[in-house]
Amino acid sequence: MKKKKTILTIALSFCALGFSQAQDVEKTFIRENMEFAARQYELMLKTPAQGKEGKGVMPHSLRKDGTVSKGSIYLWTAGFFPGSLWYISEYLDNKPLQDSALVYTKKMEPMKTFTDNHDIGFMMNCSYGNALRLAPNDSIISVLSETADNLCSRFNVQIGCIRSWDFGTWNYPVIIDNMMNLDLLFHVSKLTGDMRYRQVAIQHARTTMKHHFRPDYTSYHVVSYNADGTVEKRQTHQGKNDESAWARGQGWAVYGYTACFRETGDTLFLQEAVHVADMIRKRNTAPDLICYWDFDAPVKADTPRDASAAAVIASAFLELSTFVPNGEVYFNYAETILKNLSSPAYLAQKGTNGGFILMHSVGSLPHGSEIDTPLNYADYYYLEALKRYLDLKNKPF
Repeated sequence: MKKKKTILTIALSFCALGFSQAQDVEKTFIRENMEFAARQYELMLKTPAQGKEGKGVMPHSLRKDGTVSKGSIYLWTAGFFPGSLWYISEYLDNKPLQDSALVYTKKMEPMKTFTDNHDIGFMMNCSYGNALRLAPNDSIISVLSETADNLCSRFNVQIGCIRSWDFGTWNYPVIIDNMMNLDLLFHVSKLTGDMRYRQVAIQHARTTMKHHFRPDYTSYHVVSYNADGTVEKRQTHQGKNDESAWARGQGWAVYGYTACFRETGDTLFLQEAVHVADMIRKRNTAPDLICYWDFDAPVKADTPRDASAAAVIASAFLELSTFVPNGEVYFNYAETILKNLSSPAYLAQKGTNGGFILMHSVGSLPHGSEIDTPLNYADYYYLEALKRYLDLKNKPF
């Protein structure tokens, strides 16, 4: 009996050693990528705005001539740059980068009064939301609350959704991207105790679940509503065609409904997230899982990949893996994406790519805009996925 116990003890010791060594490998992988990200973003912090965006402050992408384009704080992607600085400085405990994150977050403050579109959730939760988590002060809550009030001002009770855009010929357009702005409302509801924000977020998610999805759980990009809440039309704005599955839109969907379940515990939201995730696993035919820009795009050697969509999906799948019994399926899928994004095929060489981390993203191919280029939101969700990956590696299934 004593001999059996000794053998069991030795076996368990080897298992523990193997797990510890695996953890060390993963921690090294993440540290190397975070340190690389720090060097790249330090480079961007030194890069002055050039060209017609001379007044821009937030690095957004690269122009065709290789110079960095910087957008104003009113561009929908403005919050991702300070958000990325927060993630990098948090992991590395890098005080200079944290100071820069605070500087660039404060540049976003005028957005607290902005009412022109739904993207203020992206803009303020990624910047001020991370600031509250990592460098809290009393003023941040008031900024986020005022922002949430303005987002709620775009909610129509009869329709049951937050209006996305004020341009175009649509009567009341709502895009699947809008699911990503609900996190701000859930966040502020918890900060203030005001259930109104939460109720708006839940109703928007329910209405979107009812009207945005096809029977196979692919999502339309744009759904426009009549004043009585009926659907006016379903279209795309950035996808291949109205009936196609625009890749980043599918990522917004699985991310948004996973977050809604996290905040509400409503299993209908979890079921929706799982359905969309399983659709993505089926429809994403890219051999390395870094998806083509649209799931219905022709599979050819020159069809653009979208690293931004892949990063959003990886981050979403990592969180989803914590909520379902077969979580390893989604964790492993996300891990493969994350490892491939971290390969030389997508990760830039040090000192190149304008300081951005990832290459090969697509903004809007139908508009000929930002095709096969770095984008600041690709970096943001990649960094978020790295953080979630490390958190889960420290808490094995």
